[in-house]
Amino acid sequence: MSEIVDGAVHNGPRDPLQAKTKFALTDLIHGPKKDYLEIGVPLYEASIKCDWEAAKKILLAIPELVRYSITENGETALHIAASAKGPKHVEQFVKNLVDKMTKEDLEIVNKNHNTALYLAAAAGNVETVKIMVEKNKTLLTIPGAGGAMMPVYAASLFGNYEVVKYLYDNSHGLHDDGWTDTNRGWLLEKCVESDMFDIALDIVKKFPHIGRVSNVLGVLARKPEAFREKESNIIERTIKSVSAFIHSKMGTPEKESEALQLLRTVWEDIVQMDKNDIDRILRGAPDPIIMSESGSVIHTARLYKHLNKLQVETQNITKDENQVSKLKNLVSEHALDMHDEIQLLIKENKMASGMGNQVLELQKLISEYIVKIHDETKNLFTQKAGTPDQAHKLHELINQRIAVMRRAIENPKRIFSSRVLFVAAEVGNTTFLVELIRLYPDLIWKINDNGLSIFHVAVKHRHAGIYNLLYEIGAMKDMITPLRDENGNNMLHLVGQTVNRKQLENVSGGALEMQKELLWFEEVKSMIPPSYRERRNSDDLTPHELFSKEHKDMVTQGEKWMKDIASQCMVVAALIATMVFAAAFTVPGGYDQNNGIPIFHSETTFKVFVVADAISLFSSSASILYMFLSVFTSRYAERDFLVSLPKKLIVGLSYLFLSMTTMIIAFSVSFFVLYKRGLLWIPVLISVFALIPFGIYVKAQFILLSDVIRSTYGSRYLFKPRKHVLYYENPTV
Repeated sequence: MSEIVDGAVHNGPRDPLQAKTKFALTDLIHGPKKDYLEIGVPLYEASIKCDWEAAKKILLAIPELVRYSITENGETALHIAASAKGPKHVEQFVKNLVDKMTKEDLEIVNKNHNTALYLAAAAGNVETVKIMVEKNKTLLTIPGAGGAMMPVYAASLFGNYEVVKYLYDNSHGLHDDGWTDTNRGWLLEKCVESDMFDIALDIVKKFPHIGRVSNVLGVLARKPEAFREKESNIIERTIKSVSAFIHSKMGTPEKESEALQLLRTVWEDIVQMDKNDIDRILRGAPDPIIMSESGSVIHTARLYKHLNKLQVETQNITKDENQVSKLKNLVSEHALDMHDEIQLLIKENKMASGMGNQVLELQKLISEYIVKIHDETKNLFTQKAGTPDQAHKLHELINQRIAVMRRAIENPKRIFSSRVLFVAAEVGNTTFLVELIRLYPDLIWKINDNGLSIFHVAVKHRHAGIYNLLYEIGAMKDMITPLRDENGNNMLHLVGQTVNRKQLENVSGGALEMQKELLWFEEVKSMIPPSYRERRNSDDLTPHELFSKEHKDMVTQGEKWMKDIASQCMVVAALIATMVFAAAFTVPGGYDQNNGIPIFHSETTFKVFVVADAISLFSSSASILYMFLSVFTSRYAERDFLVSLPKKLIVGLSYLFLSMTTMIIAFSVSFFVLYKRGLLWIPVLISVFALIPFGIYVKAQFILLSDVIRSTYGSRYLFKPRKHVLYYENPTV
């Protein structure tokens, strides 16, 4: 092995841009295979297991191995150990290894330009990071990932908060060499994505204009949960309510969340820019045009083929006496081919990801092309067939349509699906939008690529918090609500479209899902101008017709869900009725043989037993009859899901809950009647165990009952909130 050490040369790059980059020596990995198998492989195994005793034996014999690459990718033993997550002794192994290395040795990078510190930051081991930084702080400014990302960025990328905090605190406020507004912006975005708002806020305070060159607004727009209060127990909620009351009385503002402080700091800086610059930031970057392997836009090759074919065949039909008739047939065949093309694009759209907007745009382009060429040629066909003038005009018309289509394909409409406002509206980030609108009220007039406002998008995705802002903008809402998309759908049509199932995941069952949809329909119906309630879209459907068409399956599912619940409850109610009916004639203690009166009839516990048993019998019977007569015989029309069916379910479940409760009471009390003298522990123990099935039932059905009650009677507070949020301090949404 001595010849390898003596003959070692530094395998650094020749690129002048990488002149300062330090690479590991490659003599071992590229030298005799025998040396690598005897030395390199054991050192690799010891490093990945963090087995210092095994590594120590090798390094004592050849200390220079700490600078040698032991993998094809140029990793040293320190690279391997630093990136390990599992071994228990990784910190001690790294410390021992670092002690045998110089400061310059720690700067060695692999072929991906990653130092051992960069890999340790990505792995999330803060102790190994500290060991290396304490020996060489220069490592903090050596970028990895091809020379683009700082180690602190790698830690933030993988959500390693402790590592990010340590590296950030030791990075001199991101003022060291290598830091630019660009990579500061990258770090800011990743910190926000990983919910490290304290670090993100500190970055923004040090660099107030960083929001102008980063996409931090876009990241915040996608995180509605960052602005919501975390779920808490009743004690925490009580303390919070008392604190809020005290703050309001004293006139002192409540402490804002770090996410909200970050948003306000960034937005207060951006809003000072020119209107065009603000619009550019809010609009975001356009969607990339997806290219094929040959470099052309996906799908356009097929369209060009059709256009070229039409142009060639049109030129060939010039001196034929039946040229008008042939041109007419050619146009018809061409339109049919283009129609088939649309169907193919639709099929591919379902299979391809990431190109949906472009495919839809091409579909629209082809459809418009077919309609226009059909309508324009139809006018010419009404003239006297076969005239030279008609043939000439038909030639010109076809060539004009071909030219228009070519220009449209070559200059496709740019799609901006990352528009900040509409991303926030889609995910229901009400607080985000409130903060932006408060400083820039004109944002309520912005529309997306489909011609919809943020309120239309909120309706489409059923976000009541954003929709309710319409009640705070006065008469301006009457100019926003009538807006229609490119398919002629107004705001009420958008309610008619079925919502993503994710938006209804907090609703208990199909019937309540339908109830919520009907609530939205009735609310938006009252919001838009009356003349728009019966407007038809491009499919010639009114909002109600579209609603009925789209929610047909939901009605069926709601009916099935209601009947399934009713069937299950009837079985339970029937069992309860059977048991309590029998118990009424087999009372505890039996009857006096002389007069037929129950022996314990004068006992208070016996009277409680009789009353509870009777109530249980009557309520279980009522539950059976009500469930059968009301639920199973209902028409299950759309309107029934709004109030009628939920009320029937509430009554049936309430009767069943009452019968279950009184049955447990009657059962438990019956033992007190028999064993209250001398053996009181027996009825007490039995009563405790009797609570187990009762608790199981409560968990299974009472939660459903509370959901139905809240959905039916609490929905009145879903819209028209009593507390305004748009122009008040500390908005709570």
